[in-house]
Amino acid sequence: MKALQIHSAPRGKVSVDTVPDPKCTDDGVVVKVAANGVCRSDWHEYNGDWGWIGLVPYKWPIIPGHEGCGTVVEVGKNVKKWKVGDRVIPPVTYGCGVCPRCVLTLHNMCEKLRVIGYSFDGLYAEYVHGPDADFPGNLIKIPDSMSFETAAALGCRFQTSYHGMITQGGIKPGDKVAVWGCGGIGLSAINVASAMGCYVVAIDIQDEKLEFAKKIGAHDVVNAKKTNAVQAVKDLTWGGANVSLDALGIAETMVNNILCLTNKGRAVQIGLSTREEQGQVAIPIDLVTALELELHGSLTMPFPQYDQMIKACLNGQVHPEKLVTKRIKLEDAPARIVAMTDFGTGPGFELVVF
Repeated sequence: MKALQIHSAPRGKVSVDTVPDPKCTDDGVVVKVAANGVCRSDWHEYNGDWGWIGLVPYKWPIIPGHEGCGTVVEVGKNVKKWKVGDRVIPPVTYGCGVCPRCVLTLHNMCEKLRVIGYSFDGLYAEYVHGPDADFPGNLIKIPDSMSFETAAALGCRFQTSYHGMITQGGIKPGDKVAVWGCGGIGLSAINVASAMGCYVVAIDIQDEKLEFAKKIGAHDVVNAKKTNAVQAVKDLTWGGANVSLDALGIAETMVNNILCLTNKGRAVQIGLSTREEQGQVAIPIDLVTALELELHGSLTMPFPQYDQMIKACLNGQVHPEKLVTKRIKLEDAPARIVAMTDFGTGPGFELVVF
């Protein structure tokens, strides 16, 4: 099959190669990939990030990709829940199914967490193997009425933002929400918060991305290159945001994510840092104390929330499909991953369509 491979890191060769088709294990399935999203996390993998927190045990070469979907074409002999022809989403995070966190349906916090495209080969390929398919949450069914492109758009960026806003941020109608960074995570968070009745301010340094943010739900936008972004957010939210979300993961936005809050505000951190910070960022801890602020991390999404998110999509409450702005071939993907070094991708989601 054809597959995109990252051959080494940091910033090694990225190429589309012919590789062996995946073999189906007794407890797994093989999925013919229909579409896969181009996510900034792919660039982090290309950059060799996150080893310092032990989140992703890299091997090289590896096929990245964690935002895809497709059709089951082979089923292991021990698999009971799935059959050939099922339309599915292989999720970002895979749980072991037996640890205390998995038992509590927190498979995204599994003690033996595996991440598709990092721990094992992912979805920038014509076929992908999904392990332990019968464990809850290790394969998600796509409703017949949902297109593959919409299902792919529900991948890492949208579902992580959905969990980040709904669960970790605890948004409610009328909340004033700030979103730092209008890439895939940020745009998804904007769409979700707006759909839930929040007033949303989007912050970025590119006018093109800010204009797109307004199209998918932002009520006001701030170009951080042209003004004091924290003060602008405070002015627009009449004193500070109730919830703020950092979608980028650089020191400046991580700190601003806290500085822009009003009292009792909640900062949600989704963007993971790069080699420059390696997770070490000075935060205004006295402000956290004085304003009784809360800081919440958000990593992918527990599988029971998929049902809630998919229903919100089907009933027209949220619109991941509106975030898809570009469809590319697999052969085009290496250049798109490398281009993220200089933030060289346009607004919205890019999908590899097979």
